Amino acid sequence: MNATLRFNEALLITGRAFQPFNCVTWVDQGGDGSLDLSVLDRTGTRLLGLTRIPSSAYSNREQLADLLIHAREELNREGYDLQDWRMPE
Repeated sequence: MNATLRFNEALLITGRAFQPFNCVTWVDQGGDGSLDLSVLDRTGTRLLGLTRIPSSAYSNREQLADLLIHAREELNREGYDLQDWRMPE
């Protein structure tokens, strides 16, 4: 599970981690290559505030999985019901 992820793979994985909610991701305009992430409900209400994922983390499967699991746990604590998810191999 330690193979390097490409940017597009990281985006797909991140989007699937927060279903049934919408995950909006974009590259930080600061030029450091980090990925900014927000999770929205169907009405466009932000559920999870802006989370910044450095490029070193989203290209590493284990680090990305840890960050996504932490964010999912935060949403679960706030009462949002996410679909089951696990980091793809």
